[in-house]
Amino acid sequence: MKQKVIAFFPEAAYGPALNSVGIAQACEALGHKAVFLTDPGMSGVYSGYGFEEHMVNMSAPMPPEEMAKYWVDFINGHIPNFRKSPLEQIPNYVKECWAAIVETAKWAEKDLPSVLAKVQPDLICVDNVILFPAIKQYGKPWVRIISCSENEIEDPDIPPHLSGMSVHDKAGHAEFRRRFDEEVGPIHADFNEFLVAHGEQPYPLGTFFEASPFMNLLLYPDPVKFERRHALPPEQFHYLQGCVRADKPYDIPQFKANNDKPLLYVSFGSLGSGDVDLLKRLISAIGQLPYRALFNVGEHLEKYTELPDNVLVSNWYPQPSVIEKVDAVIHHGGNNSFTECLFFGKPAIVMSYVWDGHDNAMRAEESGHGFKLDRYEWNEADLAAKLEACLTDTAMQARLKETSAYMQSRKGPQDAAKILDGLLNHD
Repeated sequence: MKQKVIAFFPEAAYGPALNSVGIAQACEALGHKAVFLTDPGMSGVYSGYGFEEHMVNMSAPMPPEEMAKYWVDFINGHIPNFRKSPLEQIPNYVKECWAAIVETAKWAEKDLPSVLAKVQPDLICVDNVILFPAIKQYGKPWVRIISCSENEIEDPDIPPHLSGMSVHDKAGHAEFRRRFDEEVGPIHADFNEFLVAHGEQPYPLGTFFEASPFMNLLLYPDPVKFERRHALPPEQFHYLQGCVRADKPYDIPQFKANNDKPLLYVSFGSLGSGDVDLLKRLISAIGQLPYRALFNVGEHLEKYTELPDNVLVSNWYPQPSVIEKVDAVIHHGGNNSFTECLFFGKPAIVMSYVWDGHDNAMRAEESGHGFKLDRYEWNEADLAAKLEACLTDTAMQARLKETSAYMQSRKGPQDAAKILDGLLNHD
């Protein structure tokens, strides 16, 4: 039988990229060939895991080093906006982000038809927040992967995507939706013109992507998912219970101090590492506490010249392998960090700054799997109290243990691979 080809097309960010890697690894274990369509700025990420890469320009062509810095520079330029609430971020960060995302869709459409003709995939998996008409029109089944918070699929009873609001704040939900539509409306109108020009029907205001008629895979696990007014039909939507990839093993290094104390891992992701002042403040605070801590500081390693004896920094960690071995995590609410903590049963303090991090921070707290903490409005006593609670709250520990056992029994990547295999073999 001819080997089937599955093309994965994640957005140009490490969260979606590495989720797709986990699914692709499981697909290859079933005998299929997984390839990646990728923005040049992510070149090397997938080949590093042994996958074939095919470039799709998602902005004006530029040297690879400039491409790799595009989103880093975009995020770093918005650091002052990280101090604002999700509602206050709509007219600046959120609006500019959607404008940039629409432009990526327009650029991708120039390359996608020829890349698809070359790759000839039997199935396409898209992990993005926006529609690429060429994929929908290619003539093969396509699957939408939702690696951000599950409220990317709207429902009247749950908080709007990106809002970070409590499920109980109904007035807040309405205000967020109103402000979003008002600010992002012109960008949405421009996107609709693009859709019509490429043979698609315009979307309702606020919608930039549709559910796939074939299958939609959500990474959110059952223990934290929302109570919806309208249940998602299981024949079209499937919860993967996380999608933790296999990564390189990691041995815990020796510290100069506190080697018998609980171990923390602190990471704000590849983009959030630009907030150097915040990371230095956390290092100083944790340096005075009875813990050890591993800090992911991204490409800014040279800025951390003086460290307390109980802190080590690196520009990269094999995160799943690290989280499995630590006692608690401080992270930004990215979906990988969020689901990996749940998968390994680790309590987390979520200090969100943008996008779905706000939603995941609220879900961690409201579901009893961790705490949300304002990224800037905290003091050393706040941090110390929440870290102690992470390690001593017996109800939270029991809940995390149960969630971890459930997620690990479900094997998300293998679950996804079986679903994709079924689509490939369905005549």
